[in-house]
Amino acid sequence: MKVIGIDLSGPANHKDTVLSVFQVKDNRLVFEEMVVDANDEMIISTIKAAASIGEVVIGIDAPLSYQDGGGDRPQDKSIRQIMKSYGLSGSSIMPPTLTRMVYLTLRGVSLTRRVMMMDFYENIQLVEVHPGAAIGTRIGKEHLSHALLYKKNEGSSKFVLEWFDKVGMVGVPETLYFSSHQIDACAAALAAWHWADSDKQPTWHWKTTSAAHPFEFCC
Repeated sequence: MKVIGIDLSGPANHKDTVLSVFQVKDNRLVFEEMVVDANDEMIISTIKAAASIGEVVIGIDAPLSYQDGGGDRPQDKSIRQIMKSYGLSGSSIMPPTLTRMVYLTLRGVSLTRRVMMMDFYENIQLVEVHPGAAIGTRIGKEHLSHALLYKKNEGSSKFVLEWFDKVGMVGVPETLYFSSHQIDACAAALAAWHWADSDKQPTWHWKTTSAAHPFEFCC
């Protein structure tokens, strides 16, 4: 099984869009490649290549639906509360239709619908993820500061990279510390792996789906 973590940005901001690709081996997540500056076709082609071979689990850091009428989805309210209970900031959870979020939501919705129409879709599992929460709800209270600071502090980003190895992620390049987007792509894969693997479980999991909200959400 391959696991792909995607740190998505808006459609005009390819430079901040990153895919991490891992292979599950011996109960570990083994790093294979990082795709940076990813446009839509790069994302689709990477997923298609993996799905043509076997099972693929994809965790996407972006809203994959929106609330009719605007505002928070129920899952947004739930994960915000969970993050606060762990001492994390809930401010990164914003309504999908908020002005600064709407283009990211548009791209997330568009890409996932293209994936759903793809050949080999029967090999694909999709889940919405939150990388910061995936790190912060697992790293432990004594190291919580690193989960709060890794996007801004080099020491914290290096700590998170070392921590990835401790949670079973093998071969993640040490040079990733300079890019929070690449770290988030790896954390997206971590959350998706724990969601899909029957021997593991996410730290938070929104299971309710509907026609308007077709994907589960986890961290």
